[in-house]
Amino acid sequence: MKTILRLLLLLTVLLTAAASVGAQGDRPLVMILDVDGVIMPAMQEYIARGIQTAERENAEAIILRLDTPGGDLMSTLEIIKSIRASKTPVIVFVGPNGAIAGSAGALITVSGHAAAMAPETAIGASTPISGSGEGLTSDERNKAVEISKAAIRPYVEPRGEPAVKLAEAMIDVAKAVTAKEALDAQLIDFIADDTNDLLEKLDGFSLQMADGARTLDTVNAQTESLPMNFIEELLLILTNPIIVLTLLGVGVQAILIELSSPGGWIAGFIGVACLALAGYGLGILPVNWFGIVFLIMAFVLFILDVKAPTHGALTAAGIASFIVGALVLFNSPGTPDFARVSIPGVILLALVLGGTFAVIVGFAVRALRAPIRAGVEALTGKTGSVRAWSEAGGQVQLESELWSAEAVEESAKIRKGDTVEVVGVKGLRLRVRKK
Repeated sequence: MKTILRLLLLLTVLLTAAASVGAQGDRPLVMILDVDGVIMPAMQEYIARGIQTAERENAEAIILRLDTPGGDLMSTLEIIKSIRASKTPVIVFVGPNGAIAGSAGALITVSGHAAAMAPETAIGASTPISGSGEGLTSDERNKAVEISKAAIRPYVEPRGEPAVKLAEAMIDVAKAVTAKEALDAQLIDFIADDTNDLLEKLDGFSLQMADGARTLDTVNAQTESLPMNFIEELLLILTNPIIVLTLLGVGVQAILIELSSPGGWIAGFIGVACLALAGYGLGILPVNWFGIVFLIMAFVLFILDVKAPTHGALTAAGIASFIVGALVLFNSPGTPDFARVSIPGVILLALVLGGTFAVIVGFAVRALRAPIRAGVEALTGKTGSVRAWSEAGGQVQLESELWSAEAVEESAKIRKGDTVEVVGVKGLRLRVRKK
C-alpha cells in the first residue's frame, strides 16, 4: 500500500510539472532589445540579429526599448528597412523615464509597427548634418531632408495629418516634443509606464503588417531579453570619441617608439592594432579631418623635444597642439553631442600621452647613446695588470681573462706588474698604454 501511495504521489508531481511546462510553452513570447546608445553599424547589426532571432522563435512581438541621442543616417535607414521587412511585429518603446529618441531615434520610432513612449521622455530634433559634423550646404541639406522625410512618410501618413506635420517639422526645423505632445498628434500609439504596462496596453491592439492586419496577444506573454554580443559591444565602444582619440594617440605613439628604437616588434604591433581600431571609429563618427594635422604636429614636437635641449618647451607645445587637434577633430561647430569629447578628458589624455612619450623615447635615446657593454669593443677604457712583457708585447690580465697585448707607440716603457689601460683592439690583441 505504501509503495502504491508513493507511486501515486510521484505521478501527481510529474503531471503537475508537465502541465506547468505546457502552460509556459503556450504563453506567447515577446523579445526585448535594449537600444541604448548611438545609432551606428554595430547597433544596426544587433537589431537585425534580434529580428532574425524573434522570427526563428515565432515570437509574438519585438519591443525595441529605445534611448538614443541619434546617429548615422545610413545605419538608421538600414534599421528602418529591417523593421519594415520583419515578419514579427516591432514595437518601438522610448523608455524608461528620461529617455530620448533624438535625431535618428525619432525616425526609428515612427517606423515601428507600433510606437510608445514612457512619461518624461522626448522625441525629435532630426535635422541631418554632414559627416564632418558641420552644417550641410543648401543643396546637401535639401537632399538629406527630403530623403529622410520620404523614408518615414509611408509609416506616418496612416496616423493622420497632424502626425505628418510633426514628423516633417522634426526633420525640417529640428522640432522636439514630449510624450504627451507626440500622443496628441497621434505620432505614437501609447504612453506606458514600463514594459509590463506596455504589454497590457498592446494586448488586443491591431496593427498593419506587410501580410495584412494582425492582433496582438500580450497580456500573458513571457518576455526574453536579447543582449548585445561581444563583437557588437566592442564595435559600439570603438565609436566612443574619447576611446577613438585614446587609440589614435597610443597608436601613433607606439609607431614612433618603434621607429626610434627599431629591432623589436611589440610596439609596432600595438601601434598598428590601435590605429586600425581608431580608423574604424573615425570612419563612423562625424569628424573634422583638419584636426589630424594638429595631432601629427603634436607628436613631431614630442620627438623634437627628446632630441633637442629645450627643457620641455616643445613637449608643452605638443600637448597644446594635441588638445587643439582633438577639439577640432571632434568638437567642430555642428557636431552632435554624442560625437563630442569632454574638454577635461582631452586635457588629461594629452598630459598623459605627452609625459609617457617623453619618458619612453627618452629611455630609448639614452640606451642608444650608452657605451657598449658587450663584445671586444666594450674592453676599451678598462685597465689590467701586465703578467709578462717584452719589447714586442706581452700578456695582460683583464678581469679574469689573459689577453695578448701590444703597446701603442706613445706609451711609456711597460714592465711586468704595471697597470695598463686598453685604448683599442686589433684583431685578438689589445692595444694598451701604461696607466
